[in-house]
Amino acid sequence: MKIPAQYVESVLDIDPAWIVAQGKDTVLVDLDNTLLPRDTSQFSPEILAWCQSLYDAGLKVCLISNNWHERVHTAAKELDMELVSKAVKPLPFAFWLSIKRAHSKSGETRGRRKNTIMIGDQLFTDVLGSALLGIPCVMVLPLAKKDLTHTLLLRHVEKLIMRDRQPAPIK
Repeated sequence: MKIPAQYVESVLDIDPAWIVAQGKDTVLVDLDNTLLPRDTSQFSPEILAWCQSLYDAGLKVCLISNNWHERVHTAAKELDMELVSKAVKPLPFAFWLSIKRAHSKSGETRGRRKNTIMIGDQLFTDVLGSALLGIPCVMVLPLAKKDLTHTLLLRHVEKLIMRDRQPAPIK
């Protein structure tokens, strides 16, 4: 498995039809710096439309976030998405729970990781965590440069690992 499976500039570069064409019916998506710049609470109209397009494509969706503040819960309600907060990514249990929660609205009792894709902005949380379960991940550039100190430190290590790899359109 290529890690990350894809690397793009923004979630807006990910067509839900492409996700479906990959045989996926479940999307796990990070919130901070993936859908919403860190420490903000206002979604752009484009992000709101993209999130709706996931549902329009018949996909099951769950937010998975290491964040636990009220802002995350408010964002999940605004997007009408299931949520796993305090995820402790990259540990696998939150990924399993997220798959289950994504399917809870449809009445299905369990999801399958082979039909799941992860979308996130961090190599050491989103990409690594999903890779531990064999779930492909589309990595996006972070929406904001401002972040927690430990995250900024990890971003420097990410750059070393990713080396010359640049975001590119999904083909």
